[in-house]
Order: sequence, then C-alpha cells, then structure tokens
Amino acid sequence: MSMSSVKARRAAKPRAGRKPPRLPEARRARLRDTAQSLCFLGPSLLGVLLFFVLPFGVVVYYSLIRSPMNREFVFLDNFRALFQNAAFRMAAKNTALFSALAVPLAVALALVLALLLEARIPLKSQFRTFFLSPMMVPVASVVLIWQVVFSGNGVLNEILAGLGATPVDWLKSDAAPLVVVALFLWKNLGYNMILFMSALANIPKELLEAASVEGAPPLYQFFAIKLRYLSPTVLFVAILSLINSFKVFREIYLLTGDYPYEALYTLQHFMNNTFNSLDYQKLSAAAVLMALVMIGVIALLFWVEDRFGRDVEG
Repeated sequence: MSMSSVKARRAAKPRAGRKPPRLPEARRARLRDTAQSLCFLGPSLLGVLLFFVLPFGVVVYYSLIRSPMNREFVFLDNFRALFQNAAFRMAAKNTALFSALAVPLAVALALVLALLLEARIPLKSQFRTFFLSPMMVPVASVVLIWQVVFSGNGVLNEILAGLGATPVDWLKSDAAPLVVVALFLWKNLGYNMILFMSALANIPKELLEAASVEGAPPLYQFFAIKLRYLSPTVLFVAILSLINSFKVFREIYLLTGDYPYEALYTLQHFMNNTFNSLDYQKLSAAAVLMALVMIGVIALLFWVEDRFGRDVEG
C-alpha cells in the first residue's frame, strides 16, 4: 500500500472528538421552518390572491381594453375619456375636498380628545361615552339621527324658525358637505381616540418627568416628546381616516340616494352609477386611478412619518 493511499484513508476518517459539519442539518431546519410558515400563511395568502390581487388584476385589464366584447388593447384611451367626463371631474373634486377637510380633523380632534381624557376633567366617563357610543350603533341608525336633525323639516330648522331665522334644507345646499363631515367625525372619532389614548399610555414617563424637572412647559413637552412618540399612531390614524373618508358613500347614499346634491357627489357615486350602466371600462379606469392616488398619499404619509419619528425609533 502506497503512502498516498494511507494518507487519503486517514483524511477520510473523522478525527476523534471532532464534530461532523452541521450545515446540512441547519439548512434542513431552515427549509422545515419555511415550509411550516408557508403552511400557516397559505390560507391567508390564497384568500388575498383570490379575492384581492386577482380581481384587481382583472380591473386593470378591463381599464386597458376597448370593451369586454372587443378586447382591443387601447392603453390609456379609457383614462383620457375618464378625464374628459364632467361627472368624474366633479366627483373627484368633491372627494378630494372632503378628504382634505375630514382626515386632518379626524386626526387632530381625536388627539385633542385623548389628551383631554388623559387629564383630570369633570364628567370624564360621560365625555368618553358620548364619543364611543357611535361605535356600537349601526350606520343606518346614525344616518336616521342626522336626517331627523338636518332634513328640511328637521329639528335644527325648527330651532332656527323659532329664533326667527330662515330654515335651510341642509342636505340640498352648499352646507351639505359640512353636515357629512360632522357625521363622519362623530362616527370615527371614538375609535381614533382609543388609539391615541393607548399610544399616550406607552410614552416613557421618565422623559416627561425629566422634562418637568428641567422646567419644560407642557406645550414644549407635547411637541418635543409626546408628538414624536405618537408619530406612528398619527400615521396609522391618518391612513385609517383616509380609507374611511373614501367609504363615506355609504352614509351619503343613505342620506340622499343615488344622485345627491352636487357637492355630495363623490367618486363612489360615480362608480356606482357607472356600474349600473354597465360601462366597465370607465368604472375600471376610475378604480385604478383611485387606487393609485391612495397609494401615493399613503406613501407620502409614510415618508413624512419616517422623517419625523426617526430619532425615537428603537
């Protein structure tokens, strides 16, 4: 037997006390964990794929063809026709104005209410109940209250007539968006307030105590400490309020029907009426455009929150 074969046999035998390499076992463990994760996530991923991703893909496809019968690829022609539609332009303007007014108010007022409830104020329980009660009431019941108050023969007009003022048909006037904003706020402030109260309770008390010892006024503590730690919650509440503002069609429809006063005609009304007329191309183009706008606004909110709350992360 040659010396080279002896050396090769010795090299092939594992040395005493030396553990065999565990790389294959670690790789198998990772594969097993990945397979288990996919098994747990599988039903949810399948549901999202079937009920969200696939339908949205179909909507994008319909927005780029001539019609369901004539599947000629027209690219952006449906979007150009959409922008030339006066009803769409009015609906887009009304929806943008409503969201620009309602979303900041929903965030700011909810934060103010949470700060008030954090302090010692009288009638705190009644105050909290007033804003949380809409969460337990069906939307139709809330709308019924608004109809009783703001209709042409409603309670508010009876009060104005008693004071000698001229009654106003609130839901058929330029004040109609303000009526819906008030409804939107009363319906959503309670949940937003709970989120802010939870976030305020998680702010480190040591920082606030140190700021008080150093003589920092409450306003400085709010902007320098509390608001920095609240920035993720502000982002979440803003996104949630934005989504809810695009779903306000439900309340407006129950108040006024398919064709409300012009100032209340939103994108949801436009898409609902377009669906009833079976104009799928226009409907799909409007849905894709609405989704792109929401994605852009939410991305902007994430960027602002990242810049503002970067120094308190971790």
